[in-house]
Amino acid sequence: MSQEISESTEKPVVPAAEASAETAAPAQERRGGRAPRRDGRRGDRRNARNAAPVDPNAPEYIDKVVHINRCAKVVKGGRRFSFAALVVSGDGKGNVGVGYGKAKEVPDAIRKGTERAHKALRPVCLRNNTIPHEVLGVHDGGEVLLRPASPGTGVIAGGGVRAVLEVAGVKDVLSKSLGSNNPGALVKATLDGLLKLRTLEQIRAVRS
Repeated sequence: MSQEISESTEKPVVPAAEASAETAAPAQERRGGRAPRRDGRRGDRRNARNAAPVDPNAPEYIDKVVHINRCAKVVKGGRRFSFAALVVSGDGKGNVGVGYGKAKEVPDAIRKGTERAHKALRPVCLRNNTIPHEVLGVHDGGEVLLRPASPGTGVIAGGGVRAVLEVAGVKDVLSKSLGSNNPGALVKATLDGLLKLRTLEQIRAVRS
């Protein structure tokens, strides 16, 4: 009698694979025959739908942060910090601008500097991937000497000088800083030198 009761109470053993398939079947039916996704892509799709449309005709700029300065103001409760960002922007096709933005936070300072650099874009004269002739840019205590270079030389410069030349689209150039190492003076001296450049056709037109 005990043997019959034990045999009737025993449950058949189901393989793990079959059990998982049986439990997943109702979920698949509720989702229209698709298994539930656990990879967390729902938020990405929602963000893509809510994102602002991208204008295909909008110009593409190359933005580089040259220097971020922190200023501390001592008040009764402690110190209050403010930040200033020096940003250079260009399209890589002969247009370059410099912007200086100030704010209480670093991202806001960079955003302001970038917007001002975009508004201050100015064209410079280039010859293929280098500059037409040697030039000396001067601003306050900064002096930057720029010389044309043969193809494959690269941008031989550093700091703010390199940033300005790269966003302007110069690929081969030699440079030397002869004055102050202040980032603002270097950037504006480099921009002054680029704005002094003239092509052969422009010089002929002036002399004729």
